[in-house]
Amino acid sequence: MQKYKNILVVADPEREQQPAISRAIHLAKACNDVKIIVFLAIYDFSYEMTSMLSSDERDAMRRGVVMQREEWLKEIIQPHIDQGINIEIKVVWHNRPYESIIADVFSQEIDLLIKATHEHPKLGSVIFTPTDWHLLRKCPIPVLLVKGENWPTNGNVIACVNLSAEDETHEDLNDKIVKEAIAFSSITHANVNLVNAYPATPVNITIELPEFDPASYTDAVRGHHLMTMKALRQKYAIDEEQTYVIEGLAEDVIPHVADKINAELVILGTTGRTGLSAVFIGNTAENTIDSLNCDLLALKPDGYISPLAPTSIDE
Repeated sequence: MQKYKNILVVADPEREQQPAISRAIHLAKACNDVKIIVFLAIYDFSYEMTSMLSSDERDAMRRGVVMQREEWLKEIIQPHIDQGINIEIKVVWHNRPYESIIADVFSQEIDLLIKATHEHPKLGSVIFTPTDWHLLRKCPIPVLLVKGENWPTNGNVIACVNLSAEDETHEDLNDKIVKEAIAFSSITHANVNLVNAYPATPVNITIELPEFDPASYTDAVRGHHLMTMKALRQKYAIDEEQTYVIEGLAEDVIPHVADKINAELVILGTTGRTGLSAVFIGNTAENTIDSLNCDLLALKPDGYISPLAPTSIDE
């Protein structure tokens, strides 16, 4: 975890407790020489619509709101500063929080972004906000979305790997995901679990090809995934009991395993795209993320270029 030297934490102005800050403090205490920046973007359209005031007066009102939030955050972080944690705050006025957050990721050379999710008061499930989705799609660095509970000692971390893909990009991403799981598990002495979903035999094939043997096909697909998983787990010295190769859709399999083993963290890769297609991270990843009820760490493939990168903005 030493690679995370600069952590950006997105504060939640609607919550008294700040689980994202707590998670960052946890990581900082487990590592050395970590800097934490607590970031808050605020905006109130009513301040822009006050036509009776001059622009200077509106600026003064905005500064007043920013200063109030700065004082609020100072009270929150002061106990951590007293404990020797290197932590500071930054409050900005911006009508698109995700843009200001990602801009700070670039300007501050941030290694990890942490943000809290919201829990539905009646359903008890995690809700991902539009800002969460923008960050998952467009932030170039790892994004850790956390819920309220603390990480337990000797818990479970899930690394979601794609063993169907044979291209080098996906293989590299699999390695990146597993390494990340091992790094995070070292902090809480958690168990690393590998999860892979493989597709069921398409029904239309058995209809269109009467001679097709679905049982043999399913056995062959499962055998391929089991052999590939074996090579991956042996590469990283992970026990067979901590690997899951299950037939079904990833968006069903991953949340099922996460609930079954009470995982505290799920790590998965998002599809890296550039340009207009960067607004999508893939249906599989989106549906999986939306079904999880634990912490999530989303990684981009190496070489991913954010559409909000400074060069992209300049162009």
